[in-house]
Amino acid sequence: MKLSHLSETLVGSEIVKLGNQIKERIRMGERIYNFTIGDFDSAVFPIPQQLEDEIVTAYRQHYTTYPAAEGILELRQAVLQFLKEREGLDYGVNEIQIASGGRPLIYAIFRAIVDKGDKVIYATPSWNNNHYTHFNEAEHVVIEATPETNFMPTAEAIAPHIKGAALLCLCTPQNPTGTMIPRAELEKICDMILEENKRRGDDEKKMYLMFDQMYWTLTFGDNVHDNPVTLRPEMKAYTVFVDGISKVFAATGVRVGWSLGPEYLIGKIKAILSHVGAWAPMAEQKATAVYLLQKENVDSYLVDFKKAIHYRLSEISKGFVQLKQEGFNVDVVAPQGAIYLTIKVDLKGKKTTEGVSLATQADVTNYLLAEAKLAIVPFYAFGADKESPWYRLSVGTCKEEEIPEFLGKLKEAMQKLS
Repeated sequence: MKLSHLSETLVGSEIVKLGNQIKERIRMGERIYNFTIGDFDSAVFPIPQQLEDEIVTAYRQHYTTYPAAEGILELRQAVLQFLKEREGLDYGVNEIQIASGGRPLIYAIFRAIVDKGDKVIYATPSWNNNHYTHFNEAEHVVIEATPETNFMPTAEAIAPHIKGAALLCLCTPQNPTGTMIPRAELEKICDMILEENKRRGDDEKKMYLMFDQMYWTLTFGDNVHDNPVTLRPEMKAYTVFVDGISKVFAATGVRVGWSLGPEYLIGKIKAILSHVGAWAPMAEQKATAVYLLQKENVDSYLVDFKKAIHYRLSEISKGFVQLKQEGFNVDVVAPQGAIYLTIKVDLKGKKTTEGVSLATQADVTNYLLAEAKLAIVPFYAFGADKESPWYRLSVGTCKEEEIPEFLGKLKEAMQKLS
């Protein structure tokens, strides 16, 4: 049956599809090391106990009605205080929009800014920018990031495309790579946007920066998260943030996210979301408003949470370094933030013990799943080339004892190849 052009041409989320397939195999009893989804095993990484208690309390107090379209006032105030104290961001209650996580906010940001045919600049690999650009029938301007820059876009790579662009999409720490934009590079990008907008006339659409910082609290070692507005205060007029509790508190299913931006833009985002109805539930908003202001509880949770995430990332990274030193064609990018590790498994051209050639990267992915029971997401799911040997490995469901197990099975699987 013929449907809309959008539905006929839209590709569903490759990550969700793969994750669901793996979950079904696990449900049927298969032992798989499932590192595919950017989510958490709540048995390994539960949400903060105080947040859980506040949610239960809110439901018992019957907070089950529609919230305000822009988010309840006490949550907007709590988020703004949280961000001002921890990031130095100073926004008003009319410059913030609450929604049910990051996805509806990104959708509304695109709808509020991007017209059909507008240029949208984004790097690959990156999460879902290609799909949101397709939603709007916009022009894809793709920056192919490389290992040399930790798979992050550079100002130099963006510069040739900035003229006439409507939106630039950045995420740091980044999904899927777990890497970050260096401060000097972000400053250069901000300066380019400011210069471009100064050049445009008053009747021209300005260029905006969608800055996804959903993982900004999850940085490791000496890596420090920066944001465009703190670095360049003039960027406040052209920056819209995507943020929330999903990753910072392992609360992906609680569905509380927020955007900060210029009041006129936030007002349009609110109007769009009011028709979609993508509000965070009232009880969860009430609970989050209370919890964000419990500074000692938040700090205590983050110390333990970050330590556990970093341990997994660093141990797996060490394992891949060791495999590389042993002569296997693998590699890894040192983790900087988020819950992801960028790994390379280049086995194309190898043959299995049955004499079957791994002719494509898809063959490699399937072999890893069949022989090593390792489920990871190829970078092509994030817009990269289908034959890229790079993958995202997510540690949100990883148990510590699984690390030496799956590294050992991976080694055995690679040893079988000729």
